[in-house]
Amino acid sequence: MKSFHALSDTKQGYIYTFITMLIWGGFSLFARLTAYWNIAVWDILALRFMTAFLVIIPLLYIKKDYRFLFDYRIPLLTMVGSVGYCFFVYSGFFYAPVAHGVVFLNGTFPLFTAIIAYVLLGQRLDRSTMLSFAIIICTLILMGLMMVNDPAGFGFGDVMFLCSAVFWGLFSVMLRLWKFTPWQIVSGIATYSAIIYLPIYGLFFTPQLHLAKPVQLFTQAIFHGIFVVIIATLTYAKAVEKIGLFKAGSIATLAPFVAAVVAVPLLNEALSPMMLCGLIGMGIGALQPWRWLSKSPIG
Repeated sequence: MKSFHALSDTKQGYIYTFITMLIWGGFSLFARLTAYWNIAVWDILALRFMTAFLVIIPLLYIKKDYRFLFDYRIPLLTMVGSVGYCFFVYSGFFYAPVAHGVVFLNGTFPLFTAIIAYVLLGQRLDRSTMLSFAIIICTLILMGLMMVNDPAGFGFGDVMFLCSAVFWGLFSVMLRLWKFTPWQIVSGIATYSAIIYLPIYGLFFTPQLHLAKPVQLFTQAIFHGIFVVIIATLTYAKAVEKIGLFKAGSIATLAPFVAAVVAVPLLNEALSPMMLCGLIGMGIGALQPWRWLSKSPIG
């Protein structure tokens, strides 16, 4: 049997992408489970940040590579892409089903990313991106029209998802602008998330961890603190390196859409015609399937 490193870059890239898919898909489901398991938003943030911190600190000591932590941009990245983003996204999943998160977060963050990149970096929009935006905007308009007969279709959780999409879009542009290595991003954010959030958590929030079972708390801490923060970030970075941004991003982004369908039987969540329309439209807009059919190389 061939060793992993003996495989071609393309095969390695698809393996890394598959791992990322599993974790990203699982994130939507596990984040939604916090509501079913009575884990408060401030508690899941503490579990996530503390677990990642405890794993990263020994690695920083072993690698002796921590000078970048004194770069003022690392705390800024943390506030936007970790503390800010996580607060909104976990709040969204606490109040709204998985399908809503996929539509209003995964479906719209490419739109916000491109808008922010245009404003901050002057990055022009190509034809594929413009077509993608047209599909996303038309989907949102159609969903808005369908909400006339379903006033409960849009709620507080959906607002939180839109806010988290803006934060993730800004974070993505900041990463593109500042070009830190995957190791610096993972370890820097894991370190500063704990430094910034945990004192606030201890001073201003009352833990409600007793409302959940120990096994539930342990499962959430390991998944969000290790798999999401550390493993998925590294596997996605390696996937992009091996097979390119579009292929890795498109395949991995498919995972939350699959999770939304899985959530229907697994979590007994309803999938209304409006949300089904949103999933299809946002999926096409975010994944840009026409680019896979193009004869030109995809990078």
